[in-house]
Amino acid sequence: MTANRKHRVRLNEDPSPCANKMSAQLFERAFSIIDIVAQHQQPLLLKEIVSLTGLHTSTAHRIMSDLVLAGFLEHLDSGHYQLGLRLLELGAIVKDRLNIREVAMPAMQWLHQETEQTVNLSVRQGDEIVYIERAESSRSGMQVVRAIGGRAPLHLTSVGKLFLAAAEPRLIKSYASRTGLPGTTPNSIVTLDRLEQEVALVRQYGFARDNEELEIGVRCIAAAVYDNTGKLVAGLSISAPIERMQESWGGLLIRAAATISSSLGYGRLV
Repeated sequence: MTANRKHRVRLNEDPSPCANKMSAQLFERAFSIIDIVAQHQQPLLLKEIVSLTGLHTSTAHRIMSDLVLAGFLEHLDSGHYQLGLRLLELGAIVKDRLNIREVAMPAMQWLHQETEQTVNLSVRQGDEIVYIERAESSRSGMQVVRAIGGRAPLHLTSVGKLFLAAAEPRLIKSYASRTGLPGTTPNSIVTLDRLEQEVALVRQYGFARDNEELEIGVRCIAAAVYDNTGKLVAGLSISAPIERMQESWGGLLIRAAATISSSLGYGRLV
């Protein structure tokens, strides 16, 4: 992904409105090229892409070279261009996450009805979790701060701790070193020793907690969701004001997460 790194360096060096405008124009042109190639079943030559996009030949060639390096386009020996495998990889990721959301919703709605609290479905992306689905209502009694698509550090969230607990000890140390374990509340875990202790508890009890570590006044509990290969693919969590959180919800949460895992094929012979 050399081309992407180059663009990021340019943005960091010159964050002016002019630089941002140029970056937006670059992305627009790159996406237009990808769209043109995607609309044709047969690979296209550079001159055909130039004609269809209206870009100058040198501009199109430069952008397409970056797209090839990034894997979004493939340059064939014949001189033609076709879509690259990176798009297939990203499409598969999106498809899997959409499938998880669709499969998970019935169990999430059931869990919300049982607890009357906000139920979240989250996945890992790098050093953060991303909220991809939610079941809630006015009965939840809590305003959700992070919308769908919102992110949060692994070590400050119950779902994030599930993913850390599934990792090797050396990877947990690497995560702590890489991120510096920043905190957002007085309860936040900000040292490696404490994080390792917390991860050990997750492994022992089979679910994770967030005790006002991300947001003051909010507690969360989370259970793991596995796919048909036994891989941890998501976390199901209940978020509630501290005065409403109940220990009895742990069993309901694990039951709902197990239902989702079963629907994804976990426990079946593959």
